[in-house]
Amino acid sequence: MSTAAIKKTTSRSWRVVDIVVAALVAIAGGVIFWAWDQGAAALSAPMNAAYPPLTGILAGGWMIPGVLGMLIIRKPGAALFCETVAATGELLMGSQYGASVLFSGFIQGLGAEIIFAVFVYRKFNLPVSLLAGAAAGFFCGLNDSFAPWGWNIAYPGADKLAYIVLTTVSGAVLAGALSWLATRGLARTGVLSSFASRKAATEPVFS
Repeated sequence: MSTAAIKKTTSRSWRVVDIVVAALVAIAGGVIFWAWDQGAAALSAPMNAAYPPLTGILAGGWMIPGVLGMLIIRKPGAALFCETVAATGELLMGSQYGASVLFSGFIQGLGAEIIFAVFVYRKFNLPVSLLAGAAAGFFCGLNDSFAPWGWNIAYPGADKLAYIVLTTVSGAVLAGALSWLATRGLARTGVLSSFASRKAATEPVFS
């Protein structure tokens, strides 16, 4: 194996610090999920009364751990790991959505993970972050609309489409943009000095 290949393999191997920080992001995400559940429950009633698919704009809050975890750790599997573990934490704290949150977390993390994989885990700029959040939102919308446990499976086709569009936009904005901004903010404090994301605050926005 060449020196370059060895370095590439090593750079993508998970270290103990990666696992610890990913777990911390996921645990914090679980708390955020639980809190988001409570807020979403309060907001869903008026939205459902106005136009049920509008609840899709709330979805992005449930996708932050996956995108944020990847932007910080920058290792294959980070988005999937953080999102799934966060969903597990949400379930353990008593999610009103029951065990279905586990698959939701997995499928949302998978959506974000696919985007970073498409860019070979080399690009973590704003456009890629937006795409990752959007993909997580898109997968969320599909899950909610077509899975047997999907809570809006009875929606008419047009309403399902509207809901999926809104979850995709919500994922891009809340999970994609906010996670990217949060990573840059953390990098400025110096807490990411052990990660490739330590220079996130000065990385180009679009390249």
